[in-house]
Amino acid sequence: MVTLQDILAARERLRSVIRPTPCPQSDYFTEKTECAAVYFKMENLQRTGAFKERGALNKLLTLSPDERNRGVIAASAGNHAQGVAYNALRLGIKATIVMPERTPLIKVSRTRDEYKARVVLKGSNFDEAYAEALRIQKEEGSVFVHPFNDPHVIAGQGTIGLELLEQCPDLEVVLVPIGGGGLISGISCALKEKKPGIRVVGVQTSTIASMKASIEAGRLVDLTAAGTTIADGIAVKRVGELTFPMVQKYVDDVVAVDEEEIAAAILTLLEQEKSVVEGAGAVGLAALLSGDVPQAKGKRTAIILSGGNIDMNVISRIIERGLVKTGRLVQLEVRLPDRPGMLAKLTTQVADLRANVVEIHHERAFSKAGLGEAMVEVTLETTGPGHIEELMQALHQLGWQVARK
Repeated sequence: MVTLQDILAARERLRSVIRPTPCPQSDYFTEKTECAAVYFKMENLQRTGAFKERGALNKLLTLSPDERNRGVIAASAGNHAQGVAYNALRLGIKATIVMPERTPLIKVSRTRDEYKARVVLKGSNFDEAYAEALRIQKEEGSVFVHPFNDPHVIAGQGTIGLELLEQCPDLEVVLVPIGGGGLISGISCALKEKKPGIRVVGVQTSTIASMKASIEAGRLVDLTAAGTTIADGIAVKRVGELTFPMVQKYVDDVVAVDEEEIAAAILTLLEQEKSVVEGAGAVGLAALLSGDVPQAKGKRTAIILSGGNIDMNVISRIIERGLVKTGRLVQLEVRLPDRPGMLAKLTTQVADLRANVVEIHHERAFSKAGLGEAMVEVTLETTGPGHIEELMQALHQLGWQVARK
């Protein structure tokens, strides 16, 4: 099991390369939650956009000259891939990375084009990519760098815990994302050994909550039937043999959040904190906002924003869905008389009520409207639910049937 001494040694190795990331207090979330204070540990600001380069570099710095000459191979959904590739490039080590076929394009292109690693796309998830990496490793004789089930990787991630206590010595609760368990194993060891009274809560996506299932069962559980998630960085069906006992020893609780809660947290961070965070990095905030962490009530709480490598198309979809959910984007179906000037009257009414037309579709032949009527679908930008209600009432007063789609 990784010890505090291992983490302290890792920090010395990394000190000249890995700069501490900021951990500012969030005024907005401190005011909006029942916490005494909310802090964000911004690992999304690392050179490769995620915490993973800490563990990857610590592992690479422990390799012998012969191991460096043989090159390294890793399996990753993206962030570990970039951490290994970037630091291997810096150290002059040949790197091969096996990534799932659904890995966001930004992670693939950076690993291959910017960090010059050989990239192999294989499988629909981490576990299938992992199996392919092991096959290549045996065939080529390279050194395998595991994303979480490696003591040097765990110790490297644990340096975050040391930084947290130096930046916020009065911390009482820390929320940490869990995939395979490397991040929370290292952080919780550092925190608990330095400050035993602090509480550590792990957060997973409910779609693939392998650590939660393992803790509840008291043994390693393989979630073979797990689905897909926007938190691809923590989509691990089976946690590590090294990380599981460390989580049992040091972590106070493990909770799970659903996809809608994760998407809402990404959007809120973007809007309120001006921070781009991927799904895996947003699960801690999602858990806090959904009320799944009662331990944080009245406590000084830190949330690990573990990474920011999110596909722009995913952000676009999250923003649109978030706008719909909060009532700032709405689609109305309006049945009105099929006479000249009616469409102009509709758009004038919308403009008078300060809503903005995004899209409009006018239908006669294929609608359910009666003869002499037309059906109009109009998508509007609004200021919120109250504004939508005001719009619908105004259109009703014109004698038109209005429904929200």
